[in-house]
Amino acid sequence: MAGMENSPALSPILVVTTGGTFDKQYFDALSEYQIAESVIDKLLKIARVAHPVRVVELMRKDSLELTDEDRAAIRTIVASAPETHVVITHGTDTMTETAKVLADLRGRTIVLTGALAPARFAESDAAFNLGMAFACCQSAANGVWITMNGSVFNGLKVRKDRGAGKFVTL
Repeated sequence: MAGMENSPALSPILVVTTGGTFDKQYFDALSEYQIAESVIDKLLKIARVAHPVRVVELMRKDSLELTDEDRAAIRTIVASAPETHVVITHGTDTMTETAKVLADLRGRTIVLTGALAPARFAESDAAFNLGMAFACCQSAANGVWITMNGSVFNGLKVRKDRGAGKFVTL
């Protein structure tokens, strides 16, 4: 395209997967959901994402099971990464707690996202939320953000309204 030859290179995005509903899979024999291998690579391929990206599957946990040590591991990988643009897939129940742990990392745009229905489901919000996270990561100021269901929130000024099944600004 004309004019693109002088455009700066796209800043690579680090995607860190931690589990949550995003990567849950239903196991009929057990009559329960379990977190399976991350679907991020598949979603990026289906969406034809050409942006430079590196995916790290850090853990496979429901966010209610995340410990302080798990959040420290998330913080360590983000803080030590060469990428300054980071997307984290995370369970929605404790996403805001992890946002608080990451809030003082400077010089980075960090976006947490998740899903209210597993990505493996046809009517999941996961792919849309991931796309929102990629857009936010590239356009928002440095800081910690949460993207869910068509909205972008300051990661420190939001909470999950479990009754309504959505995030709301504080």
